Amino acid sequence: MKIKKGDVELKTFTEVLISYFRKLDYKLTENVFITNVQMDSKKVTKGSLFIAINNGNNYVDEALKRGAEIVICDRDIKELTFSNVIKVENSIETLQELAKMYRQRLKIKVVAITGSEGKTTTKDFIFGILSKRYKAKKTLGNHNNHIGLPFTLLQLQDDDEMVVLEMGMSNLGEIDLLSKIAAPDYAVITNIGDSHLEFLKNRDNVFKAKTELLKYVSSENTLLYGDDPYFKSLEGIKIGFKEQNDYIINSEKDDYEGISFNLNKETYFIPLNGSYNAINSSFGIVLGKIFDMSYPEIRESLKNIEITGMRFEKIIKDEVLYINDAYNASPVSMKMALKAFSSLPLDRNKVVVLGDALELGEKEIEYHKEVLLEALEHDFYKIFVYGERMKKASEILNDSRIICFENKNTIKDSIRNIKNVGVLLKGSRGMKLEEIIM
Repeated sequence: MKIKKGDVELKTFTEVLISYFRKLDYKLTENVFITNVQMDSKKVTKGSLFIAINNGNNYVDEALKRGAEIVICDRDIKELTFSNVIKVENSIETLQELAKMYRQRLKIKVVAITGSEGKTTTKDFIFGILSKRYKAKKTLGNHNNHIGLPFTLLQLQDDDEMVVLEMGMSNLGEIDLLSKIAAPDYAVITNIGDSHLEFLKNRDNVFKAKTELLKYVSSENTLLYGDDPYFKSLEGIKIGFKEQNDYIINSEKDDYEGISFNLNKETYFIPLNGSYNAINSSFGIVLGKIFDMSYPEIRESLKNIEITGMRFEKIIKDEVLYINDAYNASPVSMKMALKAFSSLPLDRNKVVVLGDALELGEKEIEYHKEVLLEALEHDFYKIFVYGERMKKASEILNDSRIICFENKNTIKDSIRNIKNVGVLLKGSRGMKLEEIIM
């Protein structure tokens, strides 16, 4: 096989791959040369290992035509006549085992992040700071589950020094599985909130699920939001606004460009609004200090931080200022976003568009009512709501300031009929409120 000039073999991973299949009494073809690992057949190039996950089994032929060096699948298909196609019992379990073995062989520090809110933004801050000095990678997009996390690990190269992994879950046992694969050196837990109550029923179970991470990391390498009452009895490095924390946030100042604050008397600025982002960035600041970075080095890295889209993202279109915070939502994050938007210094009429928060279980209407009560506490020009849950909650409150909409086009038209307007969009991923901007 011809590999194009410049391709770098994943030498350690190739050794892991050979070792794994040797244990299964399967001898790989000689001169295996793996340059990357893919789950999407369209991204396969010469030298790829293609792991066919679920429907990916239907694209084995395409992967081979694109030059895959090895294909792993778990269905009986005609392409198995090729010597470089390997059928396993379960492709997902194979992906996980390869990632686990690979992580064990790499000389790398793993930072794992979980929590009900703020995981992705915290990941972005930590990565943005650590990558200023170290060769680092992070979870891409929403690859934070039992498939995405091992896939992220398989994107690492031999000379990477750090990886920042986001760990998502919807039920008990899932963080434990991810921790076994990732073997984290450092743990960050942002908070305990109301996400996934449809499956976990109450916050106590959310706490149990999130803290499955802690049995894999020592307390001196664990960072916690110290103001969360659930973390009161836990050992670790605590960060928050209250005086009992190891790192204390105060002197916040929010303006249009972002927020400045003190952390243990050192001043920082981040180009993102909201006091909760002072918390999220502080996790990164503390880890930067743990890894011997200087205060000026950390401050400089914060200036150029790249935050994943739809996190309090400012967009101007047709003279309307949109605050696109519509990637996801829970009752806690919605209330925090409303407070941040209310305090944002804008010489505009402030309108909020609130969509349903999903997966909240049997008390979902009550949670939505609480969010609307928070919205009514602020001096917003209009409160627009979209979704069945928001509609039911607004009918209970029966407040004329809340206006229900059946479709997003009508919301868009109503916004454009308001002069000099700034709009906050906040709702669960399934509501796709960002379509209002399009």
